[in-house]
Amino acid sequence: MKLAKSSLRPGAVLAALLLVAAACGGDAEESSATTAATVEPAEESSATAEPAEEATDGLSGSIEVSGSSTVEPITALVAERFNAANPGVGISVEGPGTGDGFQRFCAGETDISDASRAIKDSEAQACAEAGVEWVELKVAFDGISVLTSPENDAVSCLDLGDLYALVGAESEGFQSWSDANGLASELAAAGLGGSHAPYPDAPLVITAPGEESGTFDAFVELALEDITEERGHDEPTRVDYQASANDNVIVDNISSNPTSFGWVGFAFFVENSSVVKAIEVDGGDGCVAPSIGSIADGSYPLSRPLFIYVSLSRMADNPALGPFVDFYLGDGFSSVAEAGYVTLPDDEIAATMSAWASGG
Repeated sequence: MKLAKSSLRPGAVLAALLLVAAACGGDAEESSATTAATVEPAEESSATAEPAEEATDGLSGSIEVSGSSTVEPITALVAERFNAANPGVGISVEGPGTGDGFQRFCAGETDISDASRAIKDSEAQACAEAGVEWVELKVAFDGISVLTSPENDAVSCLDLGDLYALVGAESEGFQSWSDANGLASELAAAGLGGSHAPYPDAPLVITAPGEESGTFDAFVELALEDITEERGHDEPTRVDYQASANDNVIVDNISSNPTSFGWVGFAFFVENSSVVKAIEVDGGDGCVAPSIGSIADGSYPLSRPLFIYVSLSRMADNPALGPFVDFYLGDGFSSVAEAGYVTLPDDEIAATMSAWASGG
């Protein structure tokens, strides 16, 4: 359920449109799932810069943001800049995962839910039952980077069948990369991929996001779902791997084991590209490496949009929320690249602005 919001804050949408026009005219999941970035209200004497022109005189209060650790760096950067212009507003940004964020959001506990996937029907139903009305705003693109150690010279590209053979439901119990050779052969015979087998005879050590993570959901949807359904399985992945909501744990484990395997969001790969290697992915048109260009144009098979969900139900009681989202849709779009993500093209920015103006 969604509420038209243009009547709640007359004139705010126009200000946001001016901000995003200026942004367009110019030219990482969080490191710890349990750490919140909090921007406290600043005392007047401690302000380090003159208020920006988009500052709201006398604006005060607090804003609570939870959800995807992938989106958290973008939101945290926007929050820092908003607070510099509006020092009376305290903003808490935490990244326990998309699913956990929606639980809090649909319980009416947060103002904004960061999400690295679209809201599920069951989550939307929970919001509706709790009377939480919302609007979905796409803010950036990201790609799922499939990783191994730089020492793993034997693996440089995998197709979707290869990914299923290594971490899909039927790979349960595989302890070596080569254990997946037989399954890959079956998939290849059925025209489902597995074209990069045989794999090396080396330990397969997997560290990757768990089910609470939007990055897990996105990987399953983009890489495994079609083959899982074709093979008649209900489980999305094998369960016998080290699951972590902490991207630093994933990167550390992958970098420290020469035959490791896992996946994280593109921004976290870029941040750690000196210690991990991205495996190119073949979606049927050849091997493609994750990059800003390949994610933006959709040629990288494991690309995904990133969102914020704004609680329209909390707008009336939180006068800082609307101005913050206006600021997000101006400054936020210019912050996406700085945070390591891929900026939306102009037409999708316009669509996001339209969704915000109309309440979805």
